[in-house]
Order: sequence, then C-alpha cells, then structure tokens
Amino acid sequence: MKEGMAERRELDERLLDYGARIIKLVEALPPTLAGRRIGDQLLRSGTAVGANYEEARGAESKSDFVHKLQIALKELRESHYWLRLLVKAEVFPLDRLRELIDESTQLRAILSKAVATTKGKAKSEDER
Repeated sequence: MKEGMAERRELDERLLDYGARIIKLVEALPPTLAGRRIGDQLLRSGTAVGANYEEARGAESKSDFVHKLQIALKELRESHYWLRLLVKAEVFPLDRLRELIDESTQLRAILSKAVATTKGKAKSEDER
C-alpha cells in the first residue's frame, strides 16, 4: 500500500475514534443546563469533523476539497474549545480530558497542514 493511502486510512480511523470518544464524553456530562448546552455543541462539532473529512475525500475539485477540509478544521477548533471549557469550568478534571485535548491539537495540526499543502499545490498548478 502506498504511504499516502496508509496515512489517509490512519487519519480516517483517528477521526472516527475522535468522534466516538466525543460521544462517550457527552454521554458522561452532568444533566445540568450547562452540561446539556455544551454537550449539544460538542456533540455537533466533535462528530462533524470526521463527516466533513469524508466529504472532502469525495470532493469534485481541489477548491471543493480545500473548502470541505477547512470546514472540518473549523469544527475541530470548536470542539477543542468546548473541551478546554469543560476543564476551565471544572466540569471534568484536566487528567480526564488531557488525552482527548491532545488528540484534538494533533488533528488540528494535521488538517491545517493538509489545507496549506493542498492550497500550495493548487496555486502552483494555477501558475503553470
């Protein structure tokens, strides 16, 4: 298998795992007003990341691919915010969310690089 395909498959799995972990976390939130509101937002943004990445993979053009990747990145940034807020508001201790926050940071870096790389390739193709 080509290296790029293996990396893509690994990213697919990481995003799927991330979404599953978000679901489990939301299910564990307290049934308070804040817990429900943050849970709704976190569930929406945290599970949208992988779905938008999958849509990007089926994009019709490079610009469509970049646009959909940027949406996935936006959702990832939002879910990262909600995770940090849960710690800041002392809903969960940092020890409980550290790995998930770290994973969201790593995934943000990967998607940011993919957007930048694809934009760079598209730009150089336009200049030919």
